[in-house]
Amino acid sequence: MASAREWVAGTRPRTLPAAVVPVLIGSGVAAGYGSFSWWRALLALLVALALQIGVNYANDYSDGVRGTDAAGRRAGPMRLVGSGAASPRAVKYAAFGCFGLACCLGLALAAVTSWWIVAAGALCVLAAWFYTGGSHPYGYRGLGEVSVFLFFGVAAVAGTAYVQMGRPSWLGLAASVPAGLLSCALLMVNNLRDIGSDATSGKRTLAVRIGDSRARLTYLLFLLVPFALGAAIAVYRPFALLMLLALPLAIAPVRAVRGGVSGPGLIATLGQTGRLQLAFGVAFTVGLAIHV
Repeated sequence: MASAREWVAGTRPRTLPAAVVPVLIGSGVAAGYGSFSWWRALLALLVALALQIGVNYANDYSDGVRGTDAAGRRAGPMRLVGSGAASPRAVKYAAFGCFGLACCLGLALAAVTSWWIVAAGALCVLAAWFYTGGSHPYGYRGLGEVSVFLFFGVAAVAGTAYVQMGRPSWLGLAASVPAGLLSCALLMVNNLRDIGSDATSGKRTLAVRIGDSRARLTYLLFLLVPFALGAAIAVYRPFALLMLLALPLAIAPVRAVRGGVSGPGLIATLGQTGRLQLAFGVAFTVGLAIHV
């Protein structure tokens, strides 16, 4: 039976900024229009976290039963199923529990905004499960970054702004692009770390498909282009330039990836990427909230 600490580790804490940052940015957009609602923002944050943790448990389960995460095969941290610390059934139920919580909280948001959110939420859950679940997981076909960009970028940012403003916003869509790219950077460095084991087990992530050198270049683009996009948005929200305060945090992960660090050495880079994403998100949020 897995310990509480192992279950917490199974949530993959280094990836959680991918859930937090889009909600922050969407809330910053709403605040800039004078429509910030703290309780709706909190509900959106809880939904995003429940989905993120749910997909992490679902990936642990699906990769574990397929043997992708078998002990001694992967370079990353311990996995619950792959290590034998928890049974596949327990991890699957943990994933379903998180998805159920996300759905309940999403229904509360739908009740005070629009019922089309229910359909959007159902799509999010399906995408989360079939990322590595089912007979034809799209994460094994190099489409993980596409999904992350859409759901932890466009949908999360624009959706968070919508539930607070009650209407769509062009700024919400524009701000979702850098958020989505940073989430893709988090996934790319994770897959770059596991490129060897994934290729051996037949998991054809984007990193596996394009190869090590191109995966490193793609990661750098995912990491740095958001700063250029944030600067473009500053034409309409000048204080959005505050996101440049996070730029020094890019030095360490850029050096590691350009320097050829691989395997377990990229575990630290994953954490650095998450911290940069969080710092960018906080600074960008403040900048978007200030409307002059």
